[in-house]
Amino acid sequence: MAEVEWRDGAVPVSTRFDDPYFSLEDGMAETGHVFLAGNDLPARFCGGFHVAELGFGTGLNLLCAWKMFNDCGASGQLRFTSFEAFPMARDDAATSLAAFPTLAEYAAPLLEAWSQDSFVVETANLCAQIVIGDAKTTVPAMQSPADAWFLDGFSPAKNPELWGAELMQAVGAQTKTGGTFATYTAAGHVRRALSDAGFEVSRVPGFGRKRHMSVGMKR
Repeated sequence: MAEVEWRDGAVPVSTRFDDPYFSLEDGMAETGHVFLAGNDLPARFCGGFHVAELGFGTGLNLLCAWKMFNDCGASGQLRFTSFEAFPMARDDAATSLAAFPTLAEYAAPLLEAWSQDSFVVETANLCAQIVIGDAKTTVPAMQSPADAWFLDGFSPAKNPELWGAELMQAVGAQTKTGGTFATYTAAGHVRRALSDAGFEVSRVPGFGRKRHMSVGMKR
């Protein structure tokens, strides 16, 4: 399980990786800028659109994507597959997500599933699965490629295994042609690994105090 401490009483920080789970400034705004806008969402949303994610954390990215999918009136279900090695305890997730009251109606079914030790959430417009384990094993085993990736592991400097060339190759292999990725990091070795994995990679303005982030499209 994840090992969590709290900063300013509200922001969860991983003690294992010494890194916060979301921006100290505004977690929802960070998700909107980096992962949603970075993947040109909601413009690309449609029934069956498949988002994959490295690093589920608190579930904030899932909830923001689901709310956007719902708000834009897309038909069908949003598919969401997230890979997490160290799942957060349900009560820690609930405390974390309580900081975002506009997501409360979306958080409720996720937390209900969590309380039953289930990592699948399915509603009329969402089919989400959180896959627990080492991403180097679980990502290559995906059954269908993603339309968009949220690469949201802890900092490459603190969690290098989640940003290695082998795993980036697996991400590339599990992305549809024309599919995309977005990540808050602009580390050179990550951008090179993603380029080698088949993406056209660009460095663009980051969120808040982060000067740059990275986005890309599968060739």
